[in-house]
Amino acid sequence: MRHSLRYKITCVMVMCLTIMILLCWILNKTFLEYYYQKTKVKMLGNTFEQLKELFSDDEMYSVMTFTDEQLYCIYELSYTNNIDIYIINFFIVGCSNTSKTAQERVRLSRIAYVFGAEEKYEIKNVQLLYTNGMYDIYSQADVRQDSDYIDLYGILDNNVEIFIRANFESIQESAAIASRFLVYVGAVVILFGAVVIFFISRYFTRPVLKLAEISRRMAELDFDAKYKGKTKDEVALLGNSMNEMSEKLEQTISELKSANNELKSDIQDKIQIDEMRKDFLSNVTHELKTPIALIQGYAEGLQDNISDDAEGREFYCGVIIDEAQKMNKMVKKLLTLNQIEFGQNQVELERFDIVALVRSVIDSVDIIIKQKNVQMIFKEQERLYVWADEYMIEEVVTNYISNALNHVSGANIIEVKLVRRGDVVRIAVYNTGERIPQEDLEKVWIKFYKVDKARTREYGGSGIGLSIVKAIMTSHNRECGVVNHENGVEFWFELDAHV
Repeated sequence: MRHSLRYKITCVMVMCLTIMILLCWILNKTFLEYYYQKTKVKMLGNTFEQLKELFSDDEMYSVMTFTDEQLYCIYELSYTNNIDIYIINFFIVGCSNTSKTAQERVRLSRIAYVFGAEEKYEIKNVQLLYTNGMYDIYSQADVRQDSDYIDLYGILDNNVEIFIRANFESIQESAAIASRFLVYVGAVVILFGAVVIFFISRYFTRPVLKLAEISRRMAELDFDAKYKGKTKDEVALLGNSMNEMSEKLEQTISELKSANNELKSDIQDKIQIDEMRKDFLSNVTHELKTPIALIQGYAEGLQDNISDDAEGREFYCGVIIDEAQKMNKMVKKLLTLNQIEFGQNQVELERFDIVALVRSVIDSVDIIIKQKNVQMIFKEQERLYVWADEYMIEEVVTNYISNALNHVSGANIIEVKLVRRGDVVRIAVYNTGERIPQEDLEKVWIKFYKVDKARTREYGGSGIGLSIVKAIMTSHNRECGVVNHENGVEFWFELDAHV
């Protein structure tokens, strides 16, 4: 509790309040009496000037007489300023105290006369406060009345003497009472102020507690926490800054997560590339090992004259030529695939009739179709133009149809279909036969991947054809895929048919 901002604010405010009250008490104790004295001196001087105006036309008489207006003015001045006014129009001489000046002896004589004292009447603690040649103002203690006074003694132009007395004892007592009262009031104000400040401070600390809760939620990555204060003070400024920080932090973390995912993907791709490189080297080695071994074996046989007859040598030479052709074909496909994947074989878009291209490919393999007794279905007759690289698309169609011929079985049906969907044409090649295992559907596009390796070897497949298809369609920014049907498999790809 004592470490809370609310507690600290209360303590600081109470301390400031206490210091202010203490300072007021010290000022009151020190300067109130002096201020009152200066005020009384000024008031006595102003009263003398008013009396001077009042008696400016009077003459000196043995016994002074006053008009009703003068009496009223004197009474009003006395009552309003809480002073005693004495007006004397003759001199009393003969003062036994020869140590005083003539003017002071006259003043003391008048005081003794006014208050009925003997000529030996004395005043203690006399202090001249002000003089200007017309009147003198003193502070003095009256021994007879045991009181402190501020007295003015002056003579008007018509020799009328003015004696004005103001009680100074009352202000001293009032100052003491005011000081004690200020102590009591200050104690009450401090206690009451402490309670009020303690509850008011809650108004200022509540937004800070809200900000602390928001920052805690932000630390737990809860970025829905927002400051919603409607004020325009420093706390609102801090809250808005925290809102901006929350948004930027959320955005930064999102970007970091995206970058992390991309990094993971890149790492995964690198691992996959390394695996593919290893598989590539392994597959190339495996694919080349058999034909090289056959070529080497049959060549050594020819060298050693294993077969003396011409038919045998021709057989050996035929095997060597056949295996060399397979190797040459595989190397060409690898070079083609490499050129496409690395962008060395640029795509040249042109408009051509896809129906005519498919028909041309089918005609080129007609002899194989007849040998395998395959029912080829292609019903399209009208022209259908597409935008693509004709040479590359011919390679795709050739690979699909060759792949269908190599795997067709059962009803021995191959069907080529063209399906237009808006500005896109889907070319699909379907063949009856065994379905591709579900786990191998996405792997058929990988170089050298073979679902049935024994059967692939029978027809001399290298596992590169579908990889070339995938690379070509990627270079065209188009999709390709494979779908299992109930009695066979369908390979497809799409082209742009927009005029």
